[in-house]
Amino acid sequence: MNIRSLTRGDGVVIGAAVLLFIASFLDIYSIDGISSSADLPNAWGSTPLLFSVFLAGIIAAALIVVARGLPTVPKVAGLDLGQFGIALAVFSAWSALGNIFDPAGGFNNTGGTSDSGIDAGTGAILGLIAALALAGAAVATPLVPALKGALIGAPRPQAPQPYGAQPAGGYGYPGAQQPGQPYGAQPGQPYGATAQPQQQAAPAPQAAQAPAGDFSPFWFAVPVPRPLYAEDGSPTPIAELAPGTWYLAVEQRGPGLVAQTQDGRRGVLQDTTGIQRG
Repeated sequence: MNIRSLTRGDGVVIGAAVLLFIASFLDIYSIDGISSSADLPNAWGSTPLLFSVFLAGIIAAALIVVARGLPTVPKVAGLDLGQFGIALAVFSAWSALGNIFDPAGGFNNTGGTSDSGIDAGTGAILGLIAALALAGAAVATPLVPALKGALIGAPRPQAPQPYGAQPAGGYGYPGAQQPGQPYGAQPGQPYGATAQPQQQAAPAPQAAQAPAGDFSPFWFAVPVPRPLYAEDGSPTPIAELAPGTWYLAVEQRGPGLVAQTQDGRRGVLQDTTGIQRG
C-alpha cells in the first residue's frame, strides 16, 4: 500500500473516523434533571446506533483509504471499495441525523411512557458532526481540486548527475591516492624512483556544444494519480504514477514525457499538466 497516494481529502476522512471512535465512548443521551453522577449509556450500549452510525462510518473510512492506496482496487457488488465506502459514509451520516431528531427511539410509542426531557447527548452530537465531515470529504474529494492534493509531500530528490559524468576522485577512480602509495609517487613506480617526464598530451578538441533545445532529464511528481502508457502506443496503461513519488523524465515525446518508474519500467505520460519539477 502506497501511503503517498493519499490525498488531503483522505486526511479529513481519517480524522473524522478517529473522532467517531472517540464519540462512541461518550453519553448518547442527555436527560433533564438527572444527577451528573448518573451512568448514562454510550454507543457501545446501543447496538443499532453503534452499527448504523459509528461502526459504519469507521468501516467506510477504512474502505476509502485502502482503496486509494491499492494499485488495483477490488470490487464489491459491482462497486469498487472506494465507491462502496462513500455510500457507507453517507448512510452513517443519514443515520446519525435521524438519531439527533429522535434520540429516544421507540420509547415514545410505548403506553404510558414519555420521551420528554430526553435529548441527544455529547456522543450523539459529536458523532453527527464526525459522520457529516466524513461523508462530505468522501463525496467532495474527487470533485474539489484542493482536496485532491497529496497528503504527504515527497522528499526532494538529489540533483540528477549530468549524463556521462564521473564521480569525484576517490578510492578506485583515476587520480585518487591509492592505499599504501607514498605521497608524490606515481602509480606503479617504486618508492624513491625519479619520475620520468611524460609527454604532454595534445589538448583534446573542444566538444561541440549541444543544441539549446536538447532534452535534459529531470525529476518530477504528479499532482493526482495518472496512467503511464507503453511506448509502443498501446491504449492499456502499464503503471499508475502516484502523487508524492518522484519519477525521472528521460525523453520528450510530443506533448508527453517518457518517464521511468522506481522499478525500472518506462512508459509515456500523456497528461503533463500541473506536474512538479524537482
